[in-house]
Amino acid sequence: MADGASNSAISSELHISLSAVEKHTTAIFTKLGLEPHAPRRVMAVVAFLRATS
Repeated sequence: MADGASNSAISSELHISLSAVEKHTTAIFTKLGLEPHAPRRVMAVVAFLRATS
């Protein structure tokens, strides 16, 4: 996700179903407290970058 990969690309890379990726990303967004109408993928990557800096 941080590299800009789509859910489809992530599922292919990890050899898991698309629905599994969607479930996990939704869980990540929820744990980060990201609003459903916000640009959650971008905000999740920003949170990741802040945590690893």
